[in-house]
Amino acid sequence: MRSGATAPHAATRHSTIRSTIILEARNDEKWRVLIAEDETLVREGLKAMLLTDPSFEVVAEAADGMEAIRSVEETKPDLVLLDLNMPKMSGIAALRNIRKQSDTVKILALTIHEGEEYVLDVFRLGGNGYCLKEASREELFLAIRSVLAGKPYASPEILDNVLAVYMGGRPEAREGPLNHLSVREQEILKLIGEGYSVKEISEYLFISRRTVEKHRYNIMKKLNLHRTSALVCFAMENGLVTSFRKGNTSRIEAVE
Repeated sequence: MRSGATAPHAATRHSTIRSTIILEARNDEKWRVLIAEDETLVREGLKAMLLTDPSFEVVAEAADGMEAIRSVEETKPDLVLLDLNMPKMSGIAALRNIRKQSDTVKILALTIHEGEEYVLDVFRLGGNGYCLKEASREELFLAIRSVLAGKPYASPEILDNVLAVYMGGRPEAREGPLNHLSVREQEILKLIGEGYSVKEISEYLFISRRTVEKHRYNIMKKLNLHRTSALVCFAMENGLVTSFRKGNTSRIEAVE
């Protein structure tokens, strides 16, 4: 770009990309899609939208990260539409596990989060695209076709946010308290916040109870918190808790 030239407007970028996304012929085979989204209405809406295009079929639906992992293994989809905020196991942790299962399935994160830390996690862990839930039907189809064509995709607003951070426009965006925790620690903190016991967390994540307890200790140390109830409050305040289980209070005591 010449000195003094301005970056293209988001709409211009869209129109430029849209004209170049052409999916290869599939010999009458449809693109197999798995929808991982915990909100039933959103999941059904995505399915209805996809079925308006005869080149797609929805082969499975999942309401949490664990179910998404199992469904990928069972149905072998071409594409996973992955919500990042789901109960039991977040989309970020599910993405990591799905990528371990398959290096060919395409993964498009579909989320409300615009923070650059989420974007970087998705692409660092092997995601192929990042699309905001507020996107139009046209943009979502563009994102899907881009990813299936082997081209990485990010909503224009997301690109603007990430560039702003790395150009010095919003340096404070990197300083959130969650950035001090690893992806695994965030996952365990989320499950603690949702009221799961050490035993349940170890079963969900396929790790030992001792490992869960070690992670919990490290989380407390990094966040300077001293009780599990404080971890629950922290998880809620930082948007990690997407569902609050009945009987949560007794479960908090169980992991103190």
